[in-house]
Amino acid sequence: MKLYEKTASELSEMLRRKKCSALEIYEDVSNRIKSVEDKVGAYITLSDETARKKAIEVDEALAKGEELHPLAGIPIGIKDNISTKGIRTSCASKMLENYIPPFNATVVEKINNADMVVTGKLNMDEFAMGSSTETSYMKKTRNPHDLDRVPGGSSGGSAAAVAAGEAILTLGSDTGGSIRQPAALCGVVGFKPTYGSVSRYGLIAFASSLDQIGPIGKSVKDIAMLQDIISGYDKMDATSKNMEYPKLTDNLTVNAKGLKIGILKEYFGEGVDDSVKESVYKVVKLFEENGAEIKEISIPSANFAMSTYYIISSAEASSNLARFDGVKYGYRAKEYDSLIDMYENTRSEGFGDEVKRRIMLVTFVLSSGFYDAYYKKAKIMQKRISSEFDNVFKDIDIIISPTVVSTAFKIGENIDNPVKMYYNDAFTVTANIGGLPAISLPCAKDEKNLPIGLQLIGKKFSEQTLLNAAYTYENLCGGFNVHSQIL
Repeated sequence: MKLYEKTASELSEMLRRKKCSALEIYEDVSNRIKSVEDKVGAYITLSDETARKKAIEVDEALAKGEELHPLAGIPIGIKDNISTKGIRTSCASKMLENYIPPFNATVVEKINNADMVVTGKLNMDEFAMGSSTETSYMKKTRNPHDLDRVPGGSSGGSAAAVAAGEAILTLGSDTGGSIRQPAALCGVVGFKPTYGSVSRYGLIAFASSLDQIGPIGKSVKDIAMLQDIISGYDKMDATSKNMEYPKLTDNLTVNAKGLKIGILKEYFGEGVDDSVKESVYKVVKLFEENGAEIKEISIPSANFAMSTYYIISSAEASSNLARFDGVKYGYRAKEYDSLIDMYENTRSEGFGDEVKRRIMLVTFVLSSGFYDAYYKKAKIMQKRISSEFDNVFKDIDIIISPTVVSTAFKIGENIDNPVKMYYNDAFTVTANIGGLPAISLPCAKDEKNLPIGLQLIGKKFSEQTLLNAAYTYENLCGGFNVHSQIL
């Protein structure tokens, strides 16, 4: 029995029926990691000793009849920009290559309290800046469906681990599509929650007003189960929303009848592969045949979302990265003649090309004489985009679109073309700009057998409606076969 191919909800039920143990689940996943990790490269750091210990503790607790969380004993991988006490957290950067945090992120505390088994830290684009996981200082992660292609980014390791069976669930972070885009390219389910619904305390920030931690898994139910653990108010995060959070898993339903779906026409134009368009339209038809109401909508400002996103995110990144100067922690240059030299040499040597590119971009747009022309206009456009989304959601429940314009491209194909690389996030950045929840679901494969992603977007704090729509589609299409046939 290949336990690593099961969903989290299936394994949870098997544990309680004593059809397997938590240790057996972990060992099966661990053996899978040993078998394929040299090909995929999903992990930066493995935590075998602590994971094995936790699995044994879960088995002992279950044997005593103790009531545990449904996800207790389920293996989970953590993106390497989420702080884990005592486990290296590098952000896939030379700057933090040997950094071991003295504290856990709030989401990690919640995972530990639920007795999940942390398998290790997952590869990513350096400081979450990239769309292919090729900017990682540590290694290249490969798409399990075609090892010559990228897994997407920046949470490429998180998506690839699930697709390869190297984790049952993972956590990623999403600043402009960094959960949904790799989920689409790797054929798994990736969910970006509403901004403020999941604590960012302990997330090493890229762009603080856009970043959001979220789950990646094999099914919508798995996503709901993990989201129930990590969501909620946190006094340690000033942007955390203090409100009542519903139990998503308990309220999952299958019903397309009366669901009002908006088709965002700006996301079906030029530049989108025909196979992607056709696959998404088939899903729209499936919803319609089962009672959903379909309406074409327009958000004209969405055409300016990419420019808006890269100005705002780079500005915030520049501020957040200022702390890495060789003084307090992290990498420090070995050769320098003065304090200024140490700053310059440390940052020149410690940061990769993509990180430096974004710092230089914002140095320009925030400089005297250009602030009003660029950054101020970007903030105005952010409000306009958010307002347009609010208006369309008065008449619809969810928006449907492709997640990415195409399937996975080959490693090295776009790395020297930043504009082409950035365009991979064209359909995902709007949800971050507006603080909206969004999910990517596998919906088909192209002629090369590469996964195609479908994106659903909801209004703020409509997680239940969004996940119910996703769960409905999952049931209508007969479920998702997320595992690679290559490995």
